[in-house]
Amino acid sequence: MTTLTRFDGVFTALVTPFTATGAIDWAAFDRHLDRQLAAGIAGLVPVGTTGEAATLDEDEALALISRTKARAEGAAYVLAGTGSNSTAKTVAATRRAVEAGVDGVLVVTPYYNKPTQAGLVAHFAAVAEAAGAAEVMLYSVPGRAGVAIAPQTAAELAARAPNIVAIKEAGGDAARVTALRAACGADFVVHCGDDGLALPFFALGARGLTSVLSNYAPAECVALWQAWFGGRFAEALMLHERLAPLAAAMFIESSPAPVKHALAHAGLMGAGLRLPLVGLAPASAAALATELARFAAA
Repeated sequence: MTTLTRFDGVFTALVTPFTATGAIDWAAFDRHLDRQLAAGIAGLVPVGTTGEAATLDEDEALALISRTKARAEGAAYVLAGTGSNSTAKTVAATRRAVEAGVDGVLVVTPYYNKPTQAGLVAHFAAVAEAAGAAEVMLYSVPGRAGVAIAPQTAAELAARAPNIVAIKEAGGDAARVTALRAACGADFVVHCGDDGLALPFFALGARGLTSVLSNYAPAECVALWQAWFGGRFAEALMLHERLAPLAAAMFIESSPAPVKHALAHAGLMGAGLRLPLVGLAPASAAALATELARFAAA
């Protein structure tokens, strides 16, 4: 592997724990952060999709970001989710996050609007300017946003804004790693955004994983990354095969409902969600329980 970057390793797309009344459960959030750091997680990503960002108000989002930054105390990269489907709101959220001291921002493609690639260039360029010296990780997730960031668009943005340095690729296609590296160059960091594809992404040149599963199994996700980049390929394959069924189960229904259910099953926090998300259907809960038991037994 080439020289390490600050994006190497596993980043956790943090869930936001809620109390029974729907408020943020700060005690549970602090325990969750501490567990992540103890497991060797390299990056913490508050206020992303997994954190139910769309249901948080501005004060809650900023408080979560500030809490994460203070708790990490330099032990992990803090990458705040600031994206929305409004460029003006994304710019404002990015400025607030930068003022809170984050290392970088994760900016999703605008959802619902379905902008053209030219629109994506204009959107991300405006956000990058607002980010100042903070780094920007693009986030391509067409299954949620309805539009993907084309490799050439990523390359144009990287050339235009020096602080656009990475992309979280969550389109479910490992071939995108090769296309992005060809367009953007090997120094442009690709992060895997699909837990089940982490190993093939690493093999094709991705430098890290932004994970939902690591909320529940941070040490095992870190072990997979360490095994691959340590050249222990058989061990990496073994870990992948152990983790893959559980990774799939974490999306048995819309995320983060399954991972929150798993965390509650482990006694780590409540399973509460904010509408329009609701708890797992009984059949889904039973299927997830089967995978959790299999994982524990393995």
